[in-house]
Amino acid sequence: MEKTLIIPAADDFHVHLRQGDLLKNVVPLVISGGAARVMVMPNTTPPVYTSLDAADYKSELQKSAPQTEFLMTMYLKSTLTETEIKAAKNNGVLALKLYPKGVTTNSEEGVSGFEDLYPVFENMQEYGLVLSIHGELPYDTGQNICVMNAEEKFLPYLTKLHKDFPSLKIVLEHVSSKAAVDFIKNSGPEVAATITPHHLELTVDDWARNFHNYCKPVAKYPEDREALRQVVIEGNSKFFLGSDSAPHLKSKKDIAKPAAGIFTTPLLMVYLADTFDRLGCLDKLKDFSSTFGRTFYDLPENKKTIKLIKEEQVVPDEYNGIVPFRAGEILSFRIEVDV
Repeated sequence: MEKTLIIPAADDFHVHLRQGDLLKNVVPLVISGGAARVMVMPNTTPPVYTSLDAADYKSELQKSAPQTEFLMTMYLKSTLTETEIKAAKNNGVLALKLYPKGVTTNSEEGVSGFEDLYPVFENMQEYGLVLSIHGELPYDTGQNICVMNAEEKFLPYLTKLHKDFPSLKIVLEHVSSKAAVDFIKNSGPEVAATITPHHLELTVDDWARNFHNYCKPVAKYPEDREALRQVVIEGNSKFFLGSDSAPHLKSKKDIAKPAAGIFTTPLLMVYLADTFDRLGCLDKLKDFSSTFGRTFYDLPENKKTIKLIKEEQVVPDEYNGIVPFRAGEILSFRIEVDV
């Protein structure tokens, strides 16, 4: 029996679009995957440090995909002044991204502690910029931190931050653990989280056997995946789509020390429809992908629509040298996009 779902095009509130040739190959795939508006992460080389950097990067992205709306972020540093933060707000930057030093791709310039950042947080709270956080402790802190517990160990720091800045909007990106889910559920309305398509599917076994499934934060135990699945089944409005789609050439993945990142951009909404359908909550997909996030960020509804049709397709092995999530597997939907 044919099953068709027509919903607004997605808002993807966490995506990596790279630079150079990789950018040119990846960015046109955003709309075909079902997203009309995407929040672009700033950990490029060099990072997006200023609102001028953000404007230049946005202009480059727009040339590759004029039909896509790009929401810009900046790399958070302790040296950011009130003047720079005010300029960011006035120039349309929506969020500042906090990377703990060394925990993920291009995070070498990340922070080592929160103490020096309090003046920045005060200014962000005043001017209404969102704090976007990669919520893991660095793995070399001498606190028995590893990839499996780095997110959970980070949560006490986030608890204090939320207490000290109760009006600061905070998004804990790509949550991967039951502990993080519980933290978000028990926090105030100013705190939310993004969930990726791949964390709804993977556990530790999947990336231990196949490093094309290796990302940061890593997928964890079945009970962690179940906690993520339950909040989307329930339709909890504090959790919304942030794909963390992170393209790396195959040559960067098929090596002893693979790059962290999973590429979902070209089939983003097809992956989600497939997952939500199997979980019995396809009716919750619209809010997860098109309502909860834009409401948190106070953005209008997308005018573009997508049609998800219950029809099997095989995930391609590659897109321009990038291996996508679930390559070679069968997905139960295909997509038609109103462009």
